Amino acid sequence: MNGAVVSTLLSDEHEDLRRTVHRFLDDKSPEPEVRRLMATESGYDPVVWEQMAAQLGLQALIIPESYGGAGFGYFELTLVLEEMGRVLLCAPYFSTVALAVNMLLAIGDEEANARYLPGIATGATIATVALVERSGGWAVDDVALQASKDGSTWKLTGEKLYVLDGALADVVLVVARAPRGVSVFAVERGADGFTSESLSTMDLTRKQARMVFSGTPARLVGAEGEGAAAVTTMLDLAAVALAAEQVGGAQRVLDMAVQYAKNRVQFGRPIGSFQAIKHKCADMLVEVESARSAAYSAAQAAATQDDELPVLASLAKAYCSDAYFHGAAENIQIHGGIGFTWEHPAHLYFKRAKSSELLFGDPFYHRELLAQRLGID
Repeated sequence: MNGAVVSTLLSDEHEDLRRTVHRFLDDKSPEPEVRRLMATESGYDPVVWEQMAAQLGLQALIIPESYGGAGFGYFELTLVLEEMGRVLLCAPYFSTVALAVNMLLAIGDEEANARYLPGIATGATIATVALVERSGGWAVDDVALQASKDGSTWKLTGEKLYVLDGALADVVLVVARAPRGVSVFAVERGADGFTSESLSTMDLTRKQARMVFSGTPARLVGAEGEGAAAVTTMLDLAAVALAAEQVGGAQRVLDMAVQYAKNRVQFGRPIGSFQAIKHKCADMLVEVESARSAAYSAAQAAATQDDELPVLASLAKAYCSDAYFHGAAENIQIHGGIGFTWEHPAHLYFKRAKSSELLFGDPFYHRELLAQRLGID
């Protein structure tokens, strides 16, 4: 999908949405505020979280109107996430919307949707998904946490790692292995035998947690043994969402690099006039535009529920991961020594780029997955 085709996907309403979110995030998530929040335990500002819901309706964006949502499509969500990635927004938005909401909608359990989606839409409920365990794998086959039935009550026993915003979530959708197969269970904050602790992470702008379940009572979401398909769908949609966020970050580091190349003078002229710097910036531009095309193509497939979504999701995740990480590294190189310092924002984007590269599987994993989905041996 080239730039001309990308532009045709953006209606006047899309541009209005982007501009509105852009202005809001510029005001609420400047670099000093990002640095302040990433140093806190919760990692977000509850006031801004409430404003996101009440003023912009961002948490409600893709939730159906029947559950108190706005009923917009997936393409609109990716535009919002692109803007959030641009400013490294510190908030539990990705975990709540791109993970938990997608999981609930993929399962289609009316009772669970009615119980949790209205609260998410208003910003009253923070939610997340707990999938990864000690193996570190994102595949459904890697799930080992056990779910057993005690009379009419389901109980979970085991451990989950790298749970996004797990330490502050009001409800956690836990992927577990029940007698009939992989299933999804809801565990609410304060449940017996449930503990959650924050993990030390390289990227402080995105909080992660370790969760332990010791005979924890849980609510089955959907049918027992039928969670694998919903988890796979959720992961594909989350990969598309993350690709959009990566595009926002990649565009930001490109803008930073170009601006510095214009302003920094050496030997009597801007360093942007030197061929080596020109080539770096040109390569970054090509990668950012290609990444945006890949992300938008996958977003359009998600919005229309196209059968090509699994292929496009893995393609977008792999390419956008490479483009963002390479751009973040080149931005530091172009800035020189100042780019390596704690005081400069370049390293914040570098760390986010690296953590996003690994989230939901690195580029190598997604290229392997892409080959499998295309039937390439």
